[in-house]
Amino acid sequence: MWNIEEWARKWLENQRHEGKKCLEIKMQGSNCYVYHTTSRYDKAIKKGRKVSKYLGKLDKEKGFIPKGKNKRTVVGPRNITEYGNSVLLHEMLKDIKPLLKEGFPDHWEEICALAMLGVSGNVPLKRVKDAWEKLYNAENIHPSLNQHNLTRVIRDVGVNRAGQNVLFKELTDMSDQLVYDLSSMFSRSMSINQAEKGYNKDKIHVPQINLALMCSADTGLPTMIRSLPGSVKDIKTLYHSINELDIGGKILILDRGFFSEGTIKFLGGKKGKKISYVLPTKRNSRYYDTRIHLNEYFSYHSRLIKCGKRKHNDFHLYLFEDQDLRLEEQKTLYRKRDEHKIEKEEYNIGMKKAGKILIVSDMDVEKPEIYLLYKKREVVEKMFDTYKTVLNADKLYLQDDESVFGHVFIAFLSLYIHCKLEQLLKKAELNHKFTPIDLLFKYSKVYHLEMRERGMIAEVPKKVMDLDETLGLNMFPKMIRS
Repeated sequence: MWNIEEWARKWLENQRHEGKKCLEIKMQGSNCYVYHTTSRYDKAIKKGRKVSKYLGKLDKEKGFIPKGKNKRTVVGPRNITEYGNSVLLHEMLKDIKPLLKEGFPDHWEEICALAMLGVSGNVPLKRVKDAWEKLYNAENIHPSLNQHNLTRVIRDVGVNRAGQNVLFKELTDMSDQLVYDLSSMFSRSMSINQAEKGYNKDKIHVPQINLALMCSADTGLPTMIRSLPGSVKDIKTLYHSINELDIGGKILILDRGFFSEGTIKFLGGKKGKKISYVLPTKRNSRYYDTRIHLNEYFSYHSRLIKCGKRKHNDFHLYLFEDQDLRLEEQKTLYRKRDEHKIEKEEYNIGMKKAGKILIVSDMDVEKPEIYLLYKKREVVEKMFDTYKTVLNADKLYLQDDESVFGHVFIAFLSLYIHCKLEQLLKKAELNHKFTPIDLLFKYSKVYHLEMRERGMIAEVPKKVMDLDETLGLNMFPKMIRS
């Protein structure tokens, strides 16, 4: 038995406690050497023989030094982490972090970590811990990011709809104009009950999950998301989403897929939700037969828009005719007629409605105001595109509905951060030069060095410093330049 010092004995006990077996320490003078020692049967002597393999040296100050490591390693930074992008991500999340703490007191740290890492794309759970450790811990939080725990967290977050609504309600209350739309993502998992065959704009007949997304036309930020069975129709999703959130007194902007007499009554009827609405009709709506004179006009993005308005029952009909769109649709109708792809009746109806958009609303306002509200639907369409193509949040490798709920909510938070970064760039008139991911990559060039006794920010490249000043963030001390 080697007579080893107490500090070395404790190190060995800790290693065994962590499950590392067959370790042995041998002393040579004042030096401690670590060996992997086992017993192997020797046929010649017909008994076990001790076999030792040298692993490295044990130092009281430096700890275990593996075999072959250069003994003259210069003592330098003990840890280098990405500082700039980490601080930027925390800054974008700070407004809603108190709401996450309120809604998810046991899991908010893991939620924040997953949301921030997700801004640059979907990170598999097995790589989350490694990706997080590359970032500087700006807020000194300590999420548990092993894969088994994250799987449990995502399910717990998914079933905690009340916690999610803490955030959704606050974001919705901050807005006066809301846009609501539906999209879908596909999954062939047999264990996800929500994945059902249904209608989608891509006309792909595979099991799908519907996503209902609400965003603010005022702030340009997402305010609510829900995942729904793929077979549920657009209008039914609207009823459930509105019943879940109190948005009375606000303006709701919808797509023509939600148009029905029932929707009008549900939103603004005498027994409705008292929600103002901007609702385009379907092209085959009987309201197109209502005579409305296009006796006014205005310009929208250099396009001439003729317009008219008429009161009908408890709401108003707003008719718009985009002259550029009218010409394009008429050309298409002429081509289809010449190619015998449409009947005469369909051609005549199409020519009559070419370039026209008929909108139903309970609001009695100027016609251009309704048109501008209608055009704000583009906000939610862009968010869906970001959610799927930039964040890759529609890639589902999950095995149950609860995990889908949690995944959809956390990806929503990543979308929120992405939109905040977009607003930052737009305000500085840099949105045509940089994307949010470009911005994070630029800021990741600023590192934090963890020394033995203190931490410090490494040199900030001049281009990053200039960018930071243009954005008005002022995250880095001005004296730190490369």
